[in-house]
Amino acid sequence: MTYSNTLHGYWFLGITVTLLAINHFIIPIAGTHANLICLFLILTIGISHGSLDNLKGNKILRLYKVKNKIIFYLVYIALALSLTILWLITPSLTLVIFLLVASYHFGKEDSQFIDSFENHFKPIAFISDDKLNKKLDPIFYLIKGSIIVIAPLSFHFEETLNIFKILFIDNTDFINSLTHFDEQGIFDIALWLIAFISISFFIETACIIALNIYLSPLIAFTVYFCFLHSIRHSASLIKFIILEEGKVWKKHKKFIDIDLNGIKKFIKKALPLTFVTAILFISSVYILTNYYVLDEAILKVIFIGLASLTFPHILLEYL
Repeated sequence: MTYSNTLHGYWFLGITVTLLAINHFIIPIAGTHANLICLFLILTIGISHGSLDNLKGNKILRLYKVKNKIIFYLVYIALALSLTILWLITPSLTLVIFLLVASYHFGKEDSQFIDSFENHFKPIAFISDDKLNKKLDPIFYLIKGSIIVIAPLSFHFEETLNIFKILFIDNTDFINSLTHFDEQGIFDIALWLIAFISISFFIETACIIALNIYLSPLIAFTVYFCFLHSIRHSASLIKFIILEEGKVWKKHKKFIDIDLNGIKKFIKKALPLTFVTAILFISSVYILTNYYVLDEAILKVIFIGLASLTFPHILLEYL
């Protein structure tokens, strides 16, 4: 069995078309039930792509000759809690930092399987043919990944702004700035510029835009996060498991070999941390329903929880 980024794009297109058809012809995909399904998908498919962070943490501990594995968990949890506290103290600043970091992360991870032999047509300023232009790659990753942030602001500004307010974003200057950008059409212009720069990813870019046009920001994000970003990253984790076990890895320019045994081992290794994280998220939703309606509790837990986990996850990835 092989993983193909191109085939994944077509698979994601199929999911997008199916959901939009259901939403238009059968039943609108919205409301509390849809939000609960989003929570379930994020706590299973979504969270699982970061559930091997402990294995990568063990590699770092070995590098620094640290034998006590508990140290990794303590540092990881401390970083996640610190981000949660920082969000509660300065939510607007933390949100901006999170959106920038997440955009870069999404752009980089979603580009990792692409090479010059697979329709990787970056604009000339971003073509990585030499050391100088390679330094521009982070800019390309940031721009490409920012479509996840800009699309909901472009198509569902009021709903996205309401989500920000639910996430404790109450800075008047920040909200007024976003409103001004929307009135001036800045988000629309930025969206189409991003789409042009990401033209080599035409299928997934078109799907992300379509999802954000017809579905709510939470649902559009969930579909992208679970069925494109997370599955793509999980494919690289299966490779990581095979390499860690010293198996032979067949190299291709377009394809990544994945065997059924590797998938089973990934699920087995990912299950413990996925389960623990899911329990924490569900418990948080239950507690918050004592103070907020269920939809608001779900939004708070999903986005603030993901933000708290994203920072240590990204830090670990690049270490």
